[in-house]
Amino acid sequence: MMKRWKAGKRLVPLFVGLMLLLSACGREDLSALRPQGPVAQGQFDLMKLSITIMFSVLVIVFGIAAYVIIKFRRKPGDKGMPKQVEGNHMLEIIWTGIPLILVLILAVATVQKVFAYGENYWEDKDAIRVKVTSHLFWWEFNYPDYDITTAQDLIIPTNKKIAFQLKTADVIHSFWVPSLGGKTDTNTEGTINTAWLEAEKEGVYLGKCAELCGPSHALMEFKVKAVSEEAFENWITAIKQPVEPIQDPALAEVFKTQCLSCHAVGDQGGPMGPNLTGIGNRETVAGILINEEGSNKPFPGKPVKDNLIEWLNDPQAVKPGNHMPSPKEDLGLTDEEIEGIAEYLANVKLQY
Repeated sequence: MMKRWKAGKRLVPLFVGLMLLLSACGREDLSALRPQGPVAQGQFDLMKLSITIMFSVLVIVFGIAAYVIIKFRRKPGDKGMPKQVEGNHMLEIIWTGIPLILVLILAVATVQKVFAYGENYWEDKDAIRVKVTSHLFWWEFNYPDYDITTAQDLIIPTNKKIAFQLKTADVIHSFWVPSLGGKTDTNTEGTINTAWLEAEKEGVYLGKCAELCGPSHALMEFKVKAVSEEAFENWITAIKQPVEPIQDPALAEVFKTQCLSCHAVGDQGGPMGPNLTGIGNRETVAGILINEEGSNKPFPGKPVKDNLIEWLNDPQAVKPGNHMPSPKEDLGLTDEEIEGIAEYLANVKLQY
């Protein structure tokens, strides 16, 4: 028994150190425990209230249990029956009433937060409206008031309510930006959900799919880029500008027939795949390959051209199960054509 106690004592500093180390972990762009907006802050406050109540109950119950065990333990030679208190109405009222009060406090706070952060601001004239459509395995963002459709990077102004309407193009997904707010499902069969978020300071926040949706569920990421209102207006202007076409006629024809049949670049192309306008200075390629040119670098990135070449050479190796045809095997593109297209797209940038 003594040996086990000594071994346990040696483990205590290890566990305390581990707790302190883990408490310092977490990124502002990702952690729900480091809220960066009013929705996330309110939800975090509710978590803290719930944990405080539970911890208080735990301390009181264990404290009373420890007091009773020590105070009323059977003493040597004591053969008598302890005093019975099963009929003490005051004690019964206390240990029934206190939990009811705590549950009521938590219920009121929960209902208040649920209604406050479930508000639909779609008709609010001051809100920025965004229609979100989830795909296997990417995100489409449409700004109906500006006639803009983009993908993967959601650009928003700071200190503005962003009102969302969310749906899916295939299976159920879940829209989640941990540092800005909770999860909202994108449902099938025409069901449209609503949500709102707000970013209080400029920065790039990581978004995730929070619903198991297929083999690349863990890779279905997007970025929310919060910028100043002036930069947001500049982005709206920039994304609507014509894009310089490919100068090489042969490569331009390949790009038109094999790429623009699904993807849009500027005012050219189709709506089936992600809009590639401005991909040259997006945060990622395919939502998961981090670009060196991006503004958010929690991990080292590669030049966008290199990421584009990696993606175009084998999309299934980057995101298994995605619906993009293989440029090499299905579309017959050569290495030279892939490099030329990657070079072109890497230079399709937006200045804002």
